[in-house]
Amino acid sequence: MSRVSEGVVVGVDIGGTKVLAGVVDDAGRVVRTARRTTPGRRVVTSRVEDALLEAVLEAAGSAPLEGVGVAAAGFVDSAGDRVMFAPHLPWQGEPLKDLLEDRLGCPVGLDNDANCAARAEARYGAARGAASALMVTMGTGIGGAVLLEGRVVRGANGMAGEFGHMQVVPDGQPCECGRRGCWEQYSSGNALVRNARALMVEQPSVLADMTDGNPDRVTGPMVTSAAEQGDLVARRSFASVGDWLGIGVANLVAALDPEVVVIGGGVSAAGDRLLEPARDALRRTLVGAAHRRVPDLLAAELGPQAGMIGGALLVG
Repeated sequence: MSRVSEGVVVGVDIGGTKVLAGVVDDAGRVVRTARRTTPGRRVVTSRVEDALLEAVLEAAGSAPLEGVGVAAAGFVDSAGDRVMFAPHLPWQGEPLKDLLEDRLGCPVGLDNDANCAARAEARYGAARGAASALMVTMGTGIGGAVLLEGRVVRGANGMAGEFGHMQVVPDGQPCECGRRGCWEQYSSGNALVRNARALMVEQPSVLADMTDGNPDRVTGPMVTSAAEQGDLVARRSFASVGDWLGIGVANLVAALDPEVVVIGGGVSAAGDRLLEPARDALRRTLVGAAHRRVPDLLAAELGPQAGMIGGALLVG
């Protein structure tokens, strides 16, 4: 991918809360990064692109750019040119590839962030050697990707793998996509925080000490810290998110029958606190579980760098 004498390849992961850019070398290692805060959903699109460019240029430093690969949290068209819709960003039909190529003066690759993470995990991480795999990414929401015969399946519109917006509860929690009851409203970083805020009102919790008793101040890292201290509210919050994760994965496995399911994204850093209840729910709810090999449910190996690494693979 990157050759020092000729320049660098930068991968960019842009989601609902942050822009993370990194120089990626030929072995898939991220050697230098830069970060910006995502301006938000209700801003002009140029502000998001400005933040993205700032992060790319800071990461590249004085080295010339060979290419930039963008892993975007949204629906990317089949040609890899436009972000058609992004639940947590203002893009609707945004011709992001051309806009960035004009401003950066180098080739730009574009795909959904989960597709990029899946490419990275298939090349360097937890899905190495698997002919078929599912990737589920858990952060602000849920993304996903399907790998068959080692290739990402993008679908007719480029929008395959948007698992987070499968409806799991009719007339359930409202979702930022405009519908109700989407899977990501029950198994994501947002769901983890919402669970903890509701539960801490009902029973004692160290979260009350962390927030001066104000549930609105609870954050995801606080819930993780509280769970590590044995706090029952935090652990119950993780158990609920993990249970819903396993239920959703069971539906995907019933449809696609993969060898392995890889769980990535920021929430997956909780490890077995999240994955054990998910494995239990997968075995409990998967059709025919007693008569088939239940796929391994594994934590992604590349962590928060997977999107950047997979983005770089688009142009490397």
